[in-house]
Amino acid sequence: MRLRSLMFYLAQAIVLGLAIAFVVTYFWPDIAWREAATVEIHQTAPTATTKRPAGGPASYSAAVDKASAAVVNINTAKVVTVRPHPFFDDPVFRQFFGGADNLITPRKRVETSLGSGVIMSDKGYILTNHHVIQGADAIQVSLQDGRMTQAKVVGSDPDTDVAVLKIDLKRLPVITLGHSDDLRVGDVVLAIGNPFGVGQTVTMGIVSATGRNKLGINTFENFIQTDAAINPGNSGGALIDADGNLVGINTAIFSQSGGNQGIGFAIPTSLAENVMEDILQHGRPLRGWLGVEAQAITPQIARALELDDTRGVVVVGVVRNGPAHRAGLQPGDVIVAIDGRKITEAREALLAISSRKPGSRVKLEVLRNGKSLTLEATAIERPARATATE
Repeated sequence: MRLRSLMFYLAQAIVLGLAIAFVVTYFWPDIAWREAATVEIHQTAPTATTKRPAGGPASYSAAVDKASAAVVNINTAKVVTVRPHPFFDDPVFRQFFGGADNLITPRKRVETSLGSGVIMSDKGYILTNHHVIQGADAIQVSLQDGRMTQAKVVGSDPDTDVAVLKIDLKRLPVITLGHSDDLRVGDVVLAIGNPFGVGQTVTMGIVSATGRNKLGINTFENFIQTDAAINPGNSGGALIDADGNLVGINTAIFSQSGGNQGIGFAIPTSLAENVMEDILQHGRPLRGWLGVEAQAITPQIARALELDDTRGVVVVGVVRNGPAHRAGLQPGDVIVAIDGRKITEAREALLAISSRKPGSRVKLEVLRNGKSLTLEATAIERPARATATE
């Protein structure tokens, strides 16, 4: 009896539910058949650039093995003469010290410093920084395989902070040169050097920026910026790409503490290699010079010259009888391009002109009184005392 009553109530509930479903379906069909919300996610197809290659980002040991043997430690020593304070020349002052002559005799001491370098040729040529070997009386190079030898300076260029050394050893490991001009922000790079003299060390980071200038470090600046840890002793060492190819020479850091803060700078190999070749062939870098002083165009200058924008650089001085003067360039002219390359600031013009060899023709695209002109000048060798803006 109870089972029959339970079945009766269950049947009533089913019939009632079907009736309600029929009514809802008939009068409000949108409610009954509403689709579930969906979220569209766009994902790139796996390609050669997005797939993680075997042994790639998981380890850079192959790149380090390829390059590290060609990175050397550099120890320098120089004799410094320490002169006493001028007060010791005063006979009255000297009486307080018993007239001891040893107090006024100049003394000499040896100062040492550490750095790094990169073997560029099996003939023993090494690239490093000018400031690493500046003023050194003795330079010792230590290789990864334990060999040590004295090095001599072939040539040095303070304007780019590049120096070339020479060692006489056999069976030298040599670095493979990369293409620094192809670097992109975000590319993985590794710094190899001898920070703080602890021994060869490898640090990893990315390219933070390219073409950095206006830092006041060198006359000619076109730095690669990286967050790979660079510390004292890394100067002159290698900055390599993920394949172990040399793309830069580590040079400087931006730091308020003296240690790494994630802002380091390296000279691109495209610049360092040109300087090295000039030093080996001519004993010094050969740079073009036109005798032009220029500055960036501010909005105020643009209004004064009735320019539509601030592109280019305005000529504020021309050396009399210099190449630019002979080509017809005048103060007030606006240089918008050099050899087809657009110019936006004075340092770009400096780099573009200095990269030309003496005797080469340089094409200047100029605006004068609202009219476009094309001038050609023949570069001469840059004078030793030329200013940074000429």
